[in-house]
Amino acid sequence: MPVSDRAGAGGPRPHRLLLVAAPAVALLVTAAVVAGAGATGGAPGIVDAGPLTRWALPLSRTVADVSAVATVGALVLAVVLLPGPRRLTATHDRAMLWASAAAGVWAVSSAAVGVFTLSDLFARPVADVLEPAVLLDFVTADARGTAAALTAGTAALLATFGPGVTSAGWARFWLSAALAGLLPAAFTGHAAGSADHDSAVVSLAVHLVGISVWVGGLIFLLVVVARGHPDAPVAARRFSALAGAALLATGAGGVIGAAIRLPGWGDLFSSAYGRLLLAKTAALALLGLAGLWHRRRTLAALDGGGGRAFLRLAVGELLLMAAAMGLAVGLARTPPPVVAGPVPSRAEELLGFPMPPPLGDFPWTPLLTQWHFDPLFAFGTAAAGLLYTVGVRRLRARGDHWPAGRTVSWFTGLAVTVLATMSGLAVYGKVMFGVHMGQHMVLAMTVPILLVLGAPATLALRTLPTAAKGAPPGPRELLVRLLHSRYVTVVSHPVVASVLFIGSAFAVYYTPLFETLMRGHLGHMAMLVHFLAVGLLFFWVIIGIDPGPRRPPHLGRLFVLMLTMPFHSWFSIALMSSSDLLAEGWWTAVGRTWGPSLADDQYNAGAIAWATGDIPVLITTIILAAQWVRSDAREARRVDRRIDRGDAGDPLAAYNAYLAALHARDRRTATTRRPS
Repeated sequence: MPVSDRAGAGGPRPHRLLLVAAPAVALLVTAAVVAGAGATGGAPGIVDAGPLTRWALPLSRTVADVSAVATVGALVLAVVLLPGPRRLTATHDRAMLWASAAAGVWAVSSAAVGVFTLSDLFARPVADVLEPAVLLDFVTADARGTAAALTAGTAALLATFGPGVTSAGWARFWLSAALAGLLPAAFTGHAAGSADHDSAVVSLAVHLVGISVWVGGLIFLLVVVARGHPDAPVAARRFSALAGAALLATGAGGVIGAAIRLPGWGDLFSSAYGRLLLAKTAALALLGLAGLWHRRRTLAALDGGGGRAFLRLAVGELLLMAAAMGLAVGLARTPPPVVAGPVPSRAEELLGFPMPPPLGDFPWTPLLTQWHFDPLFAFGTAAAGLLYTVGVRRLRARGDHWPAGRTVSWFTGLAVTVLATMSGLAVYGKVMFGVHMGQHMVLAMTVPILLVLGAPATLALRTLPTAAKGAPPGPRELLVRLLHSRYVTVVSHPVVASVLFIGSAFAVYYTPLFETLMRGHLGHMAMLVHFLAVGLLFFWVIIGIDPGPRRPPHLGRLFVLMLTMPFHSWFSIALMSSSDLLAEGWWTAVGRTWGPSLADDQYNAGAIAWATGDIPVLITTIILAAQWVRSDAREARRVDRRIDRGDAGDPLAAYNAYLAALHARDRRTATTRRPS
């Protein structure tokens, strides 16, 4: 039976869904704003900006949120949910048009949010702040103005260029741009004003991305099912997997953000912010239950003719999502409870946490006792560990073998990542150059060795199902395409990987970029992720197990390693001998009054870089030699089998066959190698 028959004329239509959801959002926004305003009240002597700003600001923010979700959802439909070739089909083009139209509304409403926010800050009517000089100063000098301008600009670019997109690659680019356009809002408002603002803004960013993908994807999945598209069952199953990950991201980000903003659990019931948060949490919990019901019941029914059941439950989900979005706008207008306490110091404002105690002498125990939670690396390592565990369990469930050493190596690498990004290495790394360099070396030269030996791509290729003949490419096919893409071929060339590994250190530390990155949490986080990424790339080329583009033979890899590491030593010596202080403005602003001087601290950083570079090189050389020996042993066994099949009587022929096999191994690309 065709999908259109399953949906039926009695199924909900997309415009009817909007007619039901829009009033629900408006009603809940009004109730949440009134509740938040009633809880805080107006401060005596403070002039109000007027009723227009008071009501237009939350409503314009609601329009911006809804249109942003619609933009992301349409792009998710075009890029992830609907199967298709590299050239977009007519259905994908329609989704891109929907995304562009929603992006236009997003751009206009985001600009309106900026204007009304300025009016609210100055407590002046909108007409009094609509001056070019005032608006320009707000955009360039205030974080809220900058965030609104960045979001509006991103949305405007998508609205302009989105209709002309004809390839899947550009569609993926604009999906990434739309998700990036959500992030500036995370760096303003309650999250940025929290005491632990680093964790608050990252958790809010994760929450925003998760809820946008979840809600937006469901909206346009409903459109596809209601229209009776033949690929609706495939899109529904893809969305089911995506929605599970989005729910985890949304819930985890929300829980961490609430724990940071609320002084205590009692404030959940005694404050307006806490009560709105409880209501939003209840809505998300019901959404999770609805998603579980989808996975267990209606997805199978959709394949067998149950389109109406799917649509009825999905409409209920959409109404719950509308409720959650309305409550979210109310939360944005409701200040969290405040506990009177000491005014944060300048160092605490810069770091996001109090100045740590003196490090002391060896064994520097505060490096193991001073911990600071980082949501990005916490979520990332948890997700990596969970996915790896699922893959290993699937292999064992079907009787396949997976080396225990790879599992140990992977989880040891994740543990060291947590140690480098949330222990005292992360805390003291923001106040001492020497500790920061130790953190850099661990992320760039220790963690990558452990992770690449875990062979995550090989595990994924062995556990992910292969798409049926004639079916659209699945995750396994997409992973294979990525591993052998032109981009990966270029960046994994030994020369390129070496330049990125060593050259990025010079580019970061010996330019003003270092101080710029240290001054913001987003920049500091990007720097750590970059160091980890280039380390993974370099050591994947040298000792990686996972398949990929053509690699040099083992002797060539050893030559690349030996040629690259002297430049690392040169970097360390230059750091120790330099009389110019790097990022002096940042270290001075932090105001550390204990420990070595800035000059001695920089010398220690160079010494740490020098000392910690030799051990990873030695370990890598041993691993490379072991891989070389094992590879020769495998080739020898292949030759022995060939001799047993008919060449045993001619020793010269056997020897020539052995040499030919060695040469063939050196020329063979990873594309022909089966994952072991």
